[in-house]
Formats: sequence, structure tokens, C-alpha cells
Amino acid sequence: MQAYKGFSAFFDTGRWNLRRFVETGGMPSSHSASVAALSTAVGLQEGFGSALFGVTLYFSLVVMYDAAGLRRAAGKHAAVLNRLIERHFRQPQDDTQRLMELLGHTPFEVLVGGLLGVLSALLWNRIHPL
Repeated sequence: MQAYKGFSAFFDTGRWNLRRFVETGGMPSSHSASVAALSTAVGLQEGFGSALFGVTLYFSLVVMYDAAGLRRAAGKHAAVLNRLIERHFRQPQDDTQRLMELLGHTPFEVLVGGLLGVLSALLWNRIHPL
């Protein structure tokens, strides 16, 4: 999922931005895809009624909630702080470092990441049965 972001940035701008291969935020949520794939794989292997599946599902929901909630809010706060610094300091580049604004995800980005994770785990299970 993360590789898609790097290639997508290239196709949008015509230039490589290698940071997009490792940065957070954007479509789709790689964190959501990873934990959804984990939960799905555990459910297929151990059973969807197992305690281990319950633990991984809970973990997945916490990660997804954090991506769309707390980290997204922190990114919005960073954007506001960056604007304040640019407007109220004479030479902000000398005194401060810009905060990273693309931290979290919209709920739709989390949903798409989660669906891609489930689909990839199902596909992997079909290709390599457990």
C-alpha cells in the first residue's frame, strides 16, 4: 500500500518524491491495511471465534481509530501552527522548522486501507492456503 503512495505522487507531479514511500497519511491508509490483513489472516488461521482473533481485531480497531482521529487532529494542529509561524515571525525559516502536516487519514482513507488489507489477506490465503 505504501508503494502506491510513492508512485501516485510521481504520476501526479512528474517528479519523484521518495519521502512519500515512507511518510504517513494519504490514500490509502497503510496502517489500516496492515492491521486488517493481520486480523483477517489470524481469523482464517485460528478461527474468527478465537481469542487471538479477538485480540488482533481490537488492536486493529485501535490503530484505525487512532489514524482517523488523533493523528488526523495532530496534522490539522500542525497546519494551523505552521500558518501562525509564517504570519507572525519575521524570518520563520531561521527560528523554526515546519511541522509535518500529513499525519493522519480521513475516515474514507482508513476504510479503503482496511478493505485492501482484508482483500489482500483473502487473496494470499487463496494462493497459499494455510
